Amino acid sequence: MMNIKEELDSIIARDPAARNRWEVAFCYPSFHAVVLYRINNWLWTKVSISFIPRFFSQIARFLTGIEIHPGATIGRRFFVDHGMGVVIGETAVIGDDVTLYHGVTLGGISPSEESQLQRSVKRHPTLLNGVVVGAGAQILGSIVIGTSARVGANAVVVSDVADYTTVMGIPAKPMKSGKDDAFTPYAVLKGADPIQQELEALRRDIELLKKKRK
Repeated sequence: MMNIKEELDSIIARDPAARNRWEVAFCYPSFHAVVLYRINNWLWTKVSISFIPRFFSQIARFLTGIEIHPGATIGRRFFVDHGMGVVIGETAVIGDDVTLYHGVTLGGISPSEESQLQRSVKRHPTLLNGVVVGAGAQILGSIVIGTSARVGANAVVVSDVADYTTVMGIPAKPMKSGKDDAFTPYAVLKGADPIQQELEALRRDIELLKKKRK
């Protein structure tokens, strides 16, 4: 069952713009989308009907801009900041305390020819507890994003991400690792870009070689 107070307080804790529970309850599309998802998911899993929860999920998409398939599995204290343009596929699995920003896709890949008729085939990602996904990121396929991992804005992730790792780029590559339980809005990476540091080191080496040749 959904703990309304817990969900509201978790949003307030992660969004400095949220002033109180009433504001979140009435003004936050994430909260509305999650409430409607819980109802649709119950119909999908417990009552074993498909058309009605799919129909209501489309109504929720129209009202909130957040598309959550009723077959997805979502844990506690899930928050979609801003929300518009988020897509969560049927076999996606999301742990507790996960945060997504607008424009995120948890997308599926086409199943193999042998499994096309098997509706239960895992096609979408799994996000473990505490994951933060920045705006516009695309996480595709049956991959695992580890505990408290961070996915930078506009990254395209097509392979597993280790626990406590920040990834960025297209395709996404690890930029930083190490345990850090502090919430990171938008999965912002602090400090110098490791790839840029490597390029600068190569540039310096080339300059030294040029000087030696002279």
